[in-house]
Amino acid sequence: MEGLQRMLESIQYIEGNLDNDLCIDDIAAIACMSKFHFQRMFNMLTGYTVSEYIRNRRITVAAQELVNTSSKVIDVAMKYRYESPESFTKAFRRIHGISPSAVKKNSHSLKAYPKLSFQIQLKGDVEMDYKIVEKDSFNVVGKSIRTTTIGGENNRAIAAFWDESNKNGFTRELDKNCGSLGLMGICLDFDKQQENLAYLIAAEKNIEDIPNDWEERQIPSATWAVFSVHGAMPDAMPKVWERIFSEWFPATGYEHAGGPEMEVYVSDTDPFSEDYYSEIWIPVKK
Repeated sequence: MEGLQRMLESIQYIEGNLDNDLCIDDIAAIACMSKFHFQRMFNMLTGYTVSEYIRNRRITVAAQELVNTSSKVIDVAMKYRYESPESFTKAFRRIHGISPSAVKKNSHSLKAYPKLSFQIQLKGDVEMDYKIVEKDSFNVVGKSIRTTTIGGENNRAIAAFWDESNKNGFTRELDKNCGSLGLMGICLDFDKQQENLAYLIAAEKNIEDIPNDWEERQIPSATWAVFSVHGAMPDAMPKVWERIFSEWFPATGYEHAGGPEMEVYVSDTDPFSEDYYSEIWIPVKK
């Protein structure tokens, strides 16, 4: 679990430099990971993006400093790398519900985002079924939404997107043209902080002309780690995602290659049955 130990060291670095400029390249380097892999792993393990965690910790220690010292609001704002007192006040009010100047005048109840801490556990009590697959680029067709990972909004938005797509008949139409991979849910087009992404409900392209409200995307050639998922949706899938990042990546030495991630629904059985089979495809590199 050396990878998780390095993750802890990166958190220590963040904590020691909240009042300095923090660069994701430097943080990822401490963890000996690529920037994309570090950010994806951090988010999957903690539920926060790296940028979100830094913002929350800075606003927490800034509030403590305002309450416990005679520091001026403008000085605290500059210390914790806010561009202006106005941007600091806006962020402070969003988290704490009051302005920083009000905290200086009176005692108020404040929110606190504690320093992250997690235990490194050697599990391995249940085998993970996976295979490494080389696959050339291929085209998919479908519909997408843009969503954010902040506060887990992506999970709610994606679930609602599937529900709407099932109810309005889109997935049925898509299913008529599925290739061997069946229906897919594809995460792609992550922004630099991995706080925003596109989610595409898709199938391999098997028809020339697609409806006007569908889109076509190319999935690049890659080396894929393909994980078997057994169990009823939607509960079975998140459990495997968690194990991939907390157990499989640290144990194997593979890294996320930075491309799209795919959930592949290949079974013809009821997705809510306990014997339902699906897969998670992640692009990887050594």
